[in-house]
Order: sequence, then structure tokens, then C-alpha cells
Amino acid sequence: MSDTSIRPRRPPVRGLPPASALRLSRPSDIWFKPALSVVAASAVPHLTLLAIGRLDLVIYTMAGALCALYGHGLPYARRARAVAGVVLGMTASLAVSLVTASLTGSTAVLVAVGALLAAVSKVLCDATRIGPPGHVIFTFVSSAALFAPQRPDQIPGHLALTLGAGAFAWLVAVAPALVRREGPERRAVARALDAAAGCVADPGPRTRNAAAAAVHAAWQCLLASGRPTPVRRSLERLVVHAEAAFAAPGPVGGAAEPDRLRAWAALTRARGPVPAPPTAPGTADELYGIDAERAALRAPEGRRAARRALLRGLGPGSPLLPVAVRTLAGCALAGYLCAALGVGRPYWAIVTAASLCQASITLSWNRALQRTLGNLLGVLVFAAVLPVSRISPLALVCCCLFFSFAAEALITRNYWLGSVAVTPMALLVLEFGGAHPAGELIGDRVLDTLLGAAAGFLAATLVTNRRAAGRVERALDATHRARADAERAGADPRTAPAERNRARRTLTASLVELREAGDTAAGEWRQRALPEQRLLAAERAGHRTLAATAQRRGPAAPAPSNGAE
Repeated sequence: MSDTSIRPRRPPVRGLPPASALRLSRPSDIWFKPALSVVAASAVPHLTLLAIGRLDLVIYTMAGALCALYGHGLPYARRARAVAGVVLGMTASLAVSLVTASLTGSTAVLVAVGALLAAVSKVLCDATRIGPPGHVIFTFVSSAALFAPQRPDQIPGHLALTLGAGAFAWLVAVAPALVRREGPERRAVARALDAAAGCVADPGPRTRNAAAAAVHAAWQCLLASGRPTPVRRSLERLVVHAEAAFAAPGPVGGAAEPDRLRAWAALTRARGPVPAPPTAPGTADELYGIDAERAALRAPEGRRAARRALLRGLGPGSPLLPVAVRTLAGCALAGYLCAALGVGRPYWAIVTAASLCQASITLSWNRALQRTLGNLLGVLVFAAVLPVSRISPLALVCCCLFFSFAAEALITRNYWLGSVAVTPMALLVLEFGGAHPAGELIGDRVLDTLLGAAAGFLAATLVTNRRAAGRVERALDATHRARADAERAGADPRTAPAERNRARRTLTASLVELREAGDTAAGEWRQRALPEQRLLAAERAGHRTLAATAQRRGPAAPAPSNGAE
């Protein structure tokens, strides 16, 4: 419901300062996992091809090996399905590219197909929320294959190489489950505890939103993790404490509460036993509700509902479609500009434009700066390392593996820093098919980067996401309904405890979506007036409801027996 007494004002056009886009941040707490995974998944096929003298086939095995970059924030049960889907999607996009390349040599057709594949992969990656590196890897592989010579009889063998390398990448991605089955869940809960500690130590909208997002992510991770185990039960109890701390910071544990939450987070991340916190009020009811919600999600009706939600995200009214059009236009424009100027590898420009097509103009501007700076520095690194890579084929393989690791190790600090390593790796891949003049490679890469960045940002400017404001309105309505349901469930003593806690989690999820929708709309230009006051009022009301329902929890009850402990 809207408040007609508050007149929304049109947000001013934001400036696009370069400093914030280039500022380094702290590395991700799991930066080493994708870095080591992609090296392990690439080393075996690379060295195998080196042993048989067929390094010219690296592009096809690399397509499968790069699938090891995905799913590192997911519990292993869901990661197995997600990475399998990535492998199949990568193979399908590569198949389209190879078939197209074998049927035509028209640059106009190849650029059009590359732009279309980039747009489709962008929509699917955003709709499924697969996470980084998102659609850029799909676009890199499919665009490069479009401009590689291909015969129809070669396609089955090349696709088999991709599937084989993808299957090995799948093994690399899920193998840690044999050592630490609940590793992703432990990290998600540790992040929630740290965020809750930050909220208790410094209450405010920023820290409270961060804590809500982290707690919501922890619950989602635990819901997707599979059967309850003793470790997961302890993790669920820790999330209950984190949720109570951020919902009503201050009175839970006094001044010592942030330190206690951070100590639990450190122990949860470590390899030792999960800390056993004291039972918080309502813990048994919360765990019972989690079991019921997990069972509902795994039931056929829950899976059908998830599929319907995914299809709605791809439907005609989806806010993802303007971004898909932006990606299609930017990639096509970049490819045709490079072709018109006689650049021999327009797929580099397509990939650059695809990486720039983000959810808002502000994010696209940031990515344009980051990509341009990183690529320009990266060609200097390539020029320095090229003589070393030409010492022997083994040296070339080792250089590629090193830059694969460096790219994932650095990219979480800032995208431009990771691009410094990605650029020489992409250039070195061409060396597997034979030596190329260094000046030609560097000149083409610089020109492709500048043209791709200009075309991608121009498309982001012209194709605005006018549906971003509509997403905010839908998120406001959903938050209002969730808050009303939570208040009604909390006030009615006849409401089942599981239903009451599920209503609170729904409200938390709606607040996370509201903040994400608001941030996206605030970074977009030329749109309807943004209801900033309603956004602020809805967030405050939602947090007050969470605090009130947390304080109404009854005394602790014995945990229900489920055979897991």
C-alpha cells in the first residue's frame, strides 16, 4: 500500500566518480577456492594435450575447465546440480558457435550470433543467480569459438573434449565434500555472525541491511544443504542467535555480544567442532520450522513452484529483459565496429561489451573503467611475459595456469585488478595455435578494449532499465504483505511456532530484495520517480517488526527429536 501523503521526488542524476570504482576492497574469504579449482581443473587437460602434442585443442578443454569457477558459495548438494547445469550450458553455447562457424564465414552473421548468445547467457545467469563469474565466461568461450576455423566433422570431437573437461571440473568442484561436508554452510553462518556482530556494535541502516542479507543467505544455504546433521543443527542454532542479535541489537548480550558473535564466527570457520551456543528463546520452534520449510522445498510441489518462479523471471514483464536488450545491442555494436575497422578478432570487443552490461548505468560505468584500466595494464604484462612463454610449450602451459590462479586471487579485490591477469591469459591462449606477432596482438587487444567499452557503455546509456522502478514497487508491496503477515503471526497466540518463524524469514527475504531493487533503481538514469521516502519507511517498519517478533519469542523448548543427533 502506498502512502499518498509522501510525494516521491525524481532522483537526481548521480555523478560517475572514478575513484570509488577503482578502490581496492578486502579479498573474499574464499578467494583461494575458485583460484585453486580452476588451476586443478585446467592442469590435467592442458598437460594431457601437451603430452600428445595437441595444444591447439586447448580452447575446447578450457571451455569445460572454466566451469570449475562456479558454485563455490553453494552447499555441495546444490553445487553438484549447479555446476552440472553450467557444464551443459557451456557445451550447448559452444555447440551453437561451432555449428555456426562451420556453416558460414560471414562476419556479420558471426557477430550477430555472438551478441545473441551473450544476451541469452546474461539472462539465464541472472535468473538462476548462479553468481560470479556469471555470463562473461560463457560469452568468452562462445565468441572465441565463432571466429575459429571449424569443419562439421570436427564438431563432435571438440564437444567431447569440452564435456570431458567439464566432467573433471565437476569432480574438482564437489571433491571437497569428501573432506568437509558442511564447509559452505559453515562459511555462510560465519558471515552471518560477523555481520550481526557489526550490527550490534554499530547499529544503523547500513549494518542492519548487511546483517539481514547475511542471515538470509545463511538460512538459504542451510535450507539447500540436504538432510539435517549434528553439525548443521549447531549451525542453525548459531543463525538463530545472529538473527536475534541483528533484529533487536543491544539487549541480547550487552556490550560483550559483538565479541561473542565474532568468536563464534572464527570457530565456525575453523576446522574444529562447531561452537555450541546456549539455547536461545524459540530455538526449538525455529528448527522445527526450518525442517518443515526444507521438506516443502524438496517436495514435488516446492520444486514446481521454484520452476514457475524461474519462468516468471524470464517472462515478458521481467526486469531482466532490458538488461538482455542492452547486452545484445552493446555486443553487436562492438563487434560490427571492430569488423568495420578491420580488427581480426572482434570477439574480444564482444566480451568487453558483455562484461559492461550490468543492472544499472552506474554499475556499467564502474565496469567500463575497471575493464579498460585492467586490460591496458594487462597488455603490458603480456608483453613482459611473452618471451618466457615461448621458451617451450610447457612454459606456455605454466604461464596460463599462473594467470588463471592470479585472476581469481585478485578479482575479488577489484575487477580491474583481476583483469590485469585475465588479459595476458586470454592473449596467451592464442599462442597454443601458433605464434603471433606481439605488436599485432597488443594493438588488436587495445583497440578491441576501447571499442568494446565505448559500445557497451553507449548501449547501457541508450537502453535504460525502466523496469527497475517497477521492481521497486513490487518489492515494496511484497515487503508490506510480509510485514503484515509477520505481525499477524506474532500477535496471534494460536499461530503455530513454525509458521511464525517462517513469516519472519519471509520478511527478512523481502527486505533483502527491497534493498537490492532500490540500489539497482538508484543507479539507473531516465526512469520514473523513485519513492525514496517509502523505501526508507518500509525498511524501518520491517526492521521494527523483526525486532518486535524476536522479543515475543517464548521460552526455549526441548529440541524435537529427528534422529540427527
